[in-house]
Amino acid sequence: MKYRLGIDVGGTNTDAVILTPDDRVVAKTKTPVTRDVVSSIRDAVRTVLKNSELPSFAISHAMLGTTQVTNAIIERQRLNKVAMIRIGAPATLAVPPLTGWPGSLKEVVQGASITVRGGHEFDGRPMGPLADDDIRRFLDEHAKSCSSVAVTAVFSPVNADHELATRDLIVEEYPHLVVSLSHEVGSVGLLERENATVLNAAVNEVASLAATAFEDALREVGIDAALFFAQNDGTLMAMDYALRYPILTVACGPTNSMRGAAFLSRLDDAVIIDVGGTSSDIGMIRGGFPRQSSLAVEVGGVRTNFRMPDLIALGLGGGSRVREVDGQVTVGPDSVGYRIIQQAHVFGGDVLTFTDVAVNEGKASIGHQSPRAAKKLSQKAYREALRLIEEGIDRIKTSAEPVPLIAVGGGSALLPEHLEGVSEVIRPEHFDVANAIGAAIAQVSGRVDRIYAMTGRSRDQVIGEAIATAKADAVRAGANHDTLEIIEVEEIPLAYLPSNASRVRVTVAGQLAGDES
Repeated sequence: MKYRLGIDVGGTNTDAVILTPDDRVVAKTKTPVTRDVVSSIRDAVRTVLKNSELPSFAISHAMLGTTQVTNAIIERQRLNKVAMIRIGAPATLAVPPLTGWPGSLKEVVQGASITVRGGHEFDGRPMGPLADDDIRRFLDEHAKSCSSVAVTAVFSPVNADHELATRDLIVEEYPHLVVSLSHEVGSVGLLERENATVLNAAVNEVASLAATAFEDALREVGIDAALFFAQNDGTLMAMDYALRYPILTVACGPTNSMRGAAFLSRLDDAVIIDVGGTSSDIGMIRGGFPRQSSLAVEVGGVRTNFRMPDLIALGLGGGSRVREVDGQVTVGPDSVGYRIIQQAHVFGGDVLTFTDVAVNEGKASIGHQSPRAAKKLSQKAYREALRLIEEGIDRIKTSAEPVPLIAVGGGSALLPEHLEGVSEVIRPEHFDVANAIGAAIAQVSGRVDRIYAMTGRSRDQVIGEAIATAKADAVRAGANHDTLEIIEVEEIPLAYLPSNASRVRVTVAGQLAGDES
């Protein structure tokens, strides 16, 4: 019998669960995150294995959701120097690469950049031959000072030939450089796609170290399992795929929670709130999967257009600090985080947190001491926290009608049974480890977002081509081809372009290859 291990590393806790092949929870645990993230993973896995009474060889698949990549971008640490090749001169010379980036991030990532001739028109016609000699001269000069290359060509989501040719040149002549291609990372929109590609190239080393660390942590406890990383659309990718596209792990934590919430509640359409120790994330699920953002999304202050869940993040969690200044009460955004068990009132500390407020208001029973805050202050703080949450729910909803709210995460126990704009508050069994469950039950996906010229082809032919491409992508990511199902098909006619062009989005998902469950 094969069991699956789901692990999710958050800002405060590392959660781990073990599931049977038919998705029943065998054991679960929640371990405070340590400065050495790997040791907290190792401790969580040891604990959940002990609780399950299973031998380590019973684990066949391990699914990991991690904040390592996100933290590296936010903290501006452990990032690669990137050589940037933009293909599309002279049309794209007006705005140089990294325009609009925060100075602190630009300084760390920027290696060198060049814009060369080549690229394609919106309908796939070449703008001219690729200037490969210019690319060689550029790399001869900068290949030693950079460890990654980001290649972005004009309209490469329509025709990727020049990006692929550039990749082949680099792999053959500069094999030590890791290459990221924009048509594999972002969608249409040159600058945002380029930004996403540069970020992907910049976090390659972080992802490699995280992958190695995860493997080592599991090996230390005797687990030799197929390893998968959670990505930010609620699905999984195999190790080698994750190392090619590490940027897709950004925001996978909230997405895991949303998938886990949908699974535990048996609801496919609802609002989700994931309340952790440091923050709360609010999103929506449609058909059991997170609703994707239709707007450009900022990552670490950089505007990008790769797929991201539509989320509202609140600086409100169980460890959020409560303050009163001149009669005004604030809750968060700063938090004591994993130190809550030493610093919160209910644990004998001297910091007033949202957890203390909820205990004082009779909404939770946590800790071994009574909070020392005045009743009036607790009431004000609790009302302020609820105001923030209710505003977030209203912002994420698509109509004014009340909708069900699935509350997950350890901090969701602090919420009341009734909220404005909500038809019912649902706390399913195992709500406290929904993120790890979301990782463990996730499928593997493939996605296409391209512009197709419809002239000379039927709509069915174009959609069929997009579906085939998405399925091939899913198989590369680790899916079993025979289990693939179409999750989404969207066609957007582009009236402002000739050739009867349309933007087509397709998402497919299937079971893990080799998973007998």
